[in-house]
Amino acid sequence: MTTAQDNYQGVWGNRIGFGQRPALLMIDFMQGYTTEGAPLFAPGVVSAVRESVQLLAAARQAGIPVIHTNIRYHPGHFADGGMWVRKAPVMKDMVEGNPLAAFCGEVLPLAEEVVLSKQYASSFFGTSLAPMLQSLGVDTIILAGCSTSGCIRATAVDGVQHGFRTIVVRECVGDRHEAPHEANLFDIDSKYGDVVLKAEALGYLHDL
Repeated sequence: MTTAQDNYQGVWGNRIGFGQRPALLMIDFMQGYTTEGAPLFAPGVVSAVRESVQLLAAARQAGIPVIHTNIRYHPGHFADGGMWVRKAPVMKDMVEGNPLAAFCGEVLPLAEEVVLSKQYASSFFGTSLAPMLQSLGVDTIILAGCSTSGCIRATAVDGVQHGFRTIVVRECVGDRHEAPHEANLFDIDSKYGDVVLKAEALGYLHDL
């Protein structure tokens, strides 16, 4: 039996690297993922929020576009959540006015930063993200947020399919369990983008 790394060697795992015009995507850093006792609580997200403070500050200092996403549904019938909310009814907390749907205080959007509300996992699906990035001339998306196995993975897959260099900052994404977190980072790094350490991302932003 070979390891996954050995099995993938020479077949998957090519590096795509950073481009010239990046944007930072801060994906779904909402309090439902960081509040102990909440159904969506994910210990790995608590750490990811903390680690992302410095990344967010570096992106702002570099003057690159910073885009935040959250999840919002129509309260009562949740029809805009479609089959996804039927599969994952825990997502019904994501309605306007629920404290669990509010952004984490450490990484609040600035007034001038775009906030996109979405109903599904990918930040691209059903939103204006792709045309907005294209109009800004962005060629690289840097991902931070949650969860690794859900919205991060889905956004990474759609990112490469829309033609963007996709970079996931390892310390700045999190999940509710280490196993799906690591498995999805492995898959993203192998097939859809580059998973990098925060120090590498900070160095890139500093040198812009």
